[in-house]
Formats: sequence, structure tokens, C-alpha cells
Amino acid sequence: MRDDPTELAEQLSAVLRHLVLLLRRTVAGQPVTSQQYAVLGSLESGPRRMTELAEEHAVQLPTMSVQINRLEEAGLVARGSDPADARVRAVELTDEGRVRLRAVRLARIAHLSRELAALSDDERAALAVALPTLAKLGRT
Repeated sequence: MRDDPTELAEQLSAVLRHLVLLLRRTVAGQPVTSQQYAVLGSLESGPRRMTELAEEHAVQLPTMSVQINRLEEAGLVARGSDPADARVRAVELTDEGRVRLRAVRLARIAHLSRELAALSDDERAALAVALPTLAKLGRT
């Protein structure tokens, strides 16, 4: 498995799918979807243009506009002008958006902590060793 990138990719894809579903369950039943929380996370470092958000989340601009409209109606984001170009609208987190994003992160971390606590010390150590490589995959 280690030498065959395709086999490793298949297995990694299956595991990641399971982990994403596990994390999504922590926000199940809330009025904000996991995809919308992902958008909130993209705004954490500061205002962003709608086109940047759409590109980052691999959706069309109209789809991102719908998401932003819903988040704005919920009071989690606000639209403003881009200081570099007054014609461009930028989106930023509101204080409530930051609070909700933090709460979801804490819930996800608590859930993962419980799952990790059920693993052996060796299993947790193996995950810790793999994290830098997984992070590298996420940056490519």
C-alpha cells in the first residue's frame, strides 16, 4: 500500500470521507450548515471578496451569493466595501459569526477528543506523526 499512490489515495479518500461526516454530525440540526461554517472559517482572517470565496470553496459565484445571503440574514456576516476597490463588495464575519464559529470548533474538538481518547497510546502517536504529512497534502 505504501508504494502504490493510487491505492493509498483510495484508502485516504475513504477515511477522510468518514472523518468529514463525523465532524458534520457535530453541527447536525443547527440552522447553519457545515458548508456555511466552512465559509465562516474562510472569513476568520479578515474580509474576503465573493469571487475569492467562491473559488476557494469550488462553487459558482451565484451559489456563494446564496450562502452569503443566508449567513447575512442570520447575522453572522456583513458586506462592506473593499478598501482597495470601492466597486467591490467584501464579506466579513460579525461578532456573532465569530462566536458561532468558535462554538462549532469547540464542539468538533470535544467530539474528536472523545474519539481519540478511545484509541491506544500507539494509535494516537501514529496520528501525531502523520499530521504534518496530512497538513502538507492540504496545502498543495
